[in-house]
Amino acid sequence: MMTGNALIIVFLLSLAALFFLILKVKLEPFLALIGVALGTGIVIGLPISEVPGIAASGFGSTLTGVGILIGLGVIFGQFLAASGAIGKIAQAVLKLFGVKKSPAGLAITGTAVSISVYFDAAFVILSGLIKSLSKKTGISIVSFVTALGVGLIVSHSMIAPTPGPLIVAENTGSDLGLFIIYGLLCAIPATLVGGYFYGMFIGKRVKHSGEVDEDALVSETSATVEEVTPKKEISTGLSLGLLALPIVLILSNTISDLLFPGTGAATVLGFIGDKNVALFISVVIALIVLRPYLSQTKDNIYTEAINSAGMIILITGAGGAFGAVINESGIGDHLISTMQSWSIPVLLLAFIFSQILRASLGSATVALVTTSSILGPMAVELGTSPVLLGLAICAGAVGLSLPNDSGFWVVNRFGKLTIVQTIKAWSLGGFVAGLTALGVVFILSLFTGILPGL
Repeated sequence: MMTGNALIIVFLLSLAALFFLILKVKLEPFLALIGVALGTGIVIGLPISEVPGIAASGFGSTLTGVGILIGLGVIFGQFLAASGAIGKIAQAVLKLFGVKKSPAGLAITGTAVSISVYFDAAFVILSGLIKSLSKKTGISIVSFVTALGVGLIVSHSMIAPTPGPLIVAENTGSDLGLFIIYGLLCAIPATLVGGYFYGMFIGKRVKHSGEVDEDALVSETSATVEEVTPKKEISTGLSLGLLALPIVLILSNTISDLLFPGTGAATVLGFIGDKNVALFISVVIALIVLRPYLSQTKDNIYTEAINSAGMIILITGAGGAFGAVINESGIGDHLISTMQSWSIPVLLLAFIFSQILRASLGSATVALVTTSSILGPMAVELGTSPVLLGLAICAGAVGLSLPNDSGFWVVNRFGKLTIVQTIKAWSLGGFVAGLTALGVVFILSLFTGILPGL
């Protein structure tokens, strides 16, 4: 089995092969991902009899987390669109932030929602706003995808009580309250720079098209539902209430754990607040409440939603299969041993460490847990504030989402982007946001000994 730098070379070559198959050969992404996952495992030298099982395990574990969510999320979104609710919510965002600042409004909304709602769930729930806002404002869909995606991933990676940042705070020995406050100070500029400003920049330079082969099915079904006038006009309040419902239910789980842990009420709310259960309840309520506003029969909406969800689920699972093979190769352990010998400022080292693991392993949470478990206990020895060290680690986990990350494919499919557009908008937008957060961390370091906890 390969070891050392050869692992990094194979990883880079596998990405190149994946892009070649999808962009040049025009192979369906699902097939390309499965093929590259199997081929990479064999080239690395994993036991050939175990490679299919590793890929299948990665596929299954990914869908354990997001499979039901994607199916329910697509159905929920189609019903909101068919009732006119998405259009009403888009109007509310425009009224609050104005046309020019509407991507900033979506980015800030994403940042707030993702503090307590997992990235995948939040993106699925809010993605219906993207097309509607773009249609009403004339601003590129690419700008809105970047704004929403970056807003969500910034808080997912930086603001506790999201699990990743919560573990970082624990591993670095940081005061949780201060970690949340300083995390917010880093997250807001990162969201605005990477999500809004960069989103507007890239949106003017990338022409979005819903006609690309890989997204045709999703685009056509979404357009069919959204462009039909509803039977009865839905109110803004009801529209916002339905969109917020799954978010509120998920939040109930977090709040119950904080206020009355271990009680019967916490158990019940924990069940209701599970992301899959919360979205299922929301779908059932939407079916009942939205009946007078639907522009199509339920059967048509179901059919279109299931057609859309099927390919999204396959591709997302295949991304997990590719990521599992890369993880099994041991590339993470090699990167850890290599970077520990680098003589660079500790905050920058923490950022780079986390960033490289994020890109190579395809998981922000894994990058946060791994980096903080190694560097966290060394904070005092390294002569830096535990809070600043933790925030630098969090900043590194924000960007450079690649095709070995299942989240890459969630953004790609629900954002209706090509692979190249996804990299330019999502991967690089997150990278810009992460660099911005790191810049704020360095600014905060100038006040070490002055501000509390630093």
